[in-house]
Formats: sequence, structure tokens, C-alpha cells
Amino acid sequence: MSMMLDTRSELWEKVAGGDRITAEEARALYESPLSELGELADLRRRQIKGGAYEGRGNEVVTYILDRNINYTNVCNVYCKFCNFYRTEKDADAYVLSHAQIDEKIDELVALGGTQILMQGGHHPKLGLDFYLELLNHLREKYPRVNVHGFSPPEFNHFAEVFDLPMEEVIRRFKEAGLGSIPGGGGEILVNRIRERISPLKCDADEWLRVMEIAHGLGLNSSATMMFGHVETVEDRIEHLQRLRDLQDRTRGFTAFICWTFQSEGTVLQVPETAGPHEYLRMQALARIFLDNFDNVQASWVTQGPQIGQLALQFGANDFGSLMMEENVVSQAGASFRMTVEEMRRLIGEAGYEARQRNNWYQLV
Repeated sequence: MSMMLDTRSELWEKVAGGDRITAEEARALYESPLSELGELADLRRRQIKGGAYEGRGNEVVTYILDRNINYTNVCNVYCKFCNFYRTEKDADAYVLSHAQIDEKIDELVALGGTQILMQGGHHPKLGLDFYLELLNHLREKYPRVNVHGFSPPEFNHFAEVFDLPMEEVIRRFKEAGLGSIPGGGGEILVNRIRERISPLKCDADEWLRVMEIAHGLGLNSSATMMFGHVETVEDRIEHLQRLRDLQDRTRGFTAFICWTFQSEGTVLQVPETAGPHEYLRMQALARIFLDNFDNVQASWVTQGPQIGQLALQFGANDFGSLMMEENVVSQAGASFRMTVEEMRRLIGEAGYEARQRNNWYQLV
């Protein structure tokens, strides 16, 4: 027992001193009492954020006004954790027109929104022109709205369907108006796990390669983790290790976001889904381990507003998005929604100053 306490004390001092921890030390920290882990994560957040976003007497917690737009639900990779995808033959399969997308963006702009998160299924028949024409259209009509779009699995799909090198695909998307790339499709960056839950989707190396190429071309991205299904704690830490290693090389990730697997209606069923305590534990551990990530985003969309608020004391410095529209995790059971006023109130009640930001964490 004394050895465990000594080790914990040494780790505490290491984190308190601002030092990097190893994967083995992360595994040991995972066993800490939740309150202690949260305290360490909050300390790491203050170390990393420093004097950034100094408010009027309070520390600043940011949020963004954006909207998820899923341009198509047709997908041919059939992930076991997904209840959103449809085949081309399904009656409710769709591809949004420019007019339909414009209508959604007009509603966002009317609320003061600055970004759309555009992702879709792996549609086997949409060609390069479809995407470039859409991006050019959005750039011309909405020059002040950032297109945060097309996750690494989509880019791997594009390169295969278009028969073009990955660098060329990403470069042409950027030239057409793509502003940044979301971290969707990360799940767990361990191929043994990916083969079980999404065998037809890109593997971990391919996911990371998209991000490294994008960062090299000047496109920032976010990084994500969906946990609480068939992975182990060691798998989660390996995922974090691979993100941290890439961030050391590129500094291209703007933020990390994690959330728990939502199982309703999905093929992938687990004996027991991860709850709020496990979510807070993993977010706190990620904040401590990912010492080269400036921002960690709370996932109130899957956890609910109150846990999202509590996550601000477990390493998060950002409350995420208004989420005017969300079609993927909601299909699997997550149905939380809130207004801008509620978001600002929850941040204020937690003792922080609420400030709107853009994708690059610049205050609006």
C-alpha cells in the first residue's frame, strides 16, 4: 500500500511540476480517486492555458456557434457502432442539395454562427466535382463561415474513389475553400479494435496520415476519441500516445474531444456502457497526458449539460458547440440540446466567463 501511495505522490509531483508523463504512468494515474484525478487535470489545464483568455476577474471558458451538416447519409463501410448510415437503396437515403445546405447555414448565420461542421457517409458515387463545386459555392456565398469538414476516413475514401494521391485531394479541397478538418472517425486508434468495430473504415495509420498531411498543408484539425465499447484502458492510452506523438511533430491539432459510445439501435452491443464517472476520468487523464494540446472540449452532447459543466473542473476549457443540429450520435440515443443562453449560464455558474470563439480558439 505504501508503495502505491509513494508512486501516486511522485506522479502528483511530476504533473504539478509541469512534466510529461509516460504511458505507464498514465495507466497508474487512471486508478487514482476521481476527485484527485480531476484536481490534477485542472492543474494541468491552468499550466497549459496560463494567462490566455484572461476574463474580467474570472478565467474564460469558450464555446462556438456552429452547425453539423451531414451532406449525405449514404455510406458503404457499415460501422457496427453507427445507426446513422443508409444504403443507396434505403427509402430515407439522401444527398443534400446546395439549396438545402444554404437554408441550414442561413439559420446559423442569423444566430451569429461562424462555422459549419460538414461530414457525411462514404458515398460510393459522389465524384470530385461534387465536393469541389460545393466548397466553392460555400466560399462564395458564405465567406465568413468556416467549413470544418470531411474527416480522415472520408479523405481515405475520396483518394480511393477519385484515384488521386492523398496530398492532391487535400490540397484541392483546401484550394476550393476547406478551412479545417474535424477529428471524426478516430474512435480508438488501435487497429485490433478498429478491425472489430469498423473493419471497412481506414486504419489507425491512415487516419493519422491524413492529419499529418493536412497539418503540413496548413490545415488545422481537431482530435477525438470514442471509448467505452470493446477497448481496454491500455488501448485508450495508446490512442492518446499516438495523438501526442503526431502533435509533437506538427502542432496542427487545435483541440481534443472525447465521448462515450452510445449504443441504442447499433449492431455493436456491450454489457454495460460507460457512464459519467468514466467519462470524467478519461477526459481528466487525457488532459494530463496530452500536454501539447492547448484545448480540451467538454462533451455535453453525450453526457448532458450538468456533466458538461462538471467537466470544466476535469480539464476542459471549452464547452463545445451550440450543436444546432446533430444527426449521428442522436441516432444512437444521445438527445441533449441547449440554447446559447443555457450554455452561457452553465459556464457562468461554474465560475468562468463565457466567451464565443472561432475554430482556431480566437475570441469572437
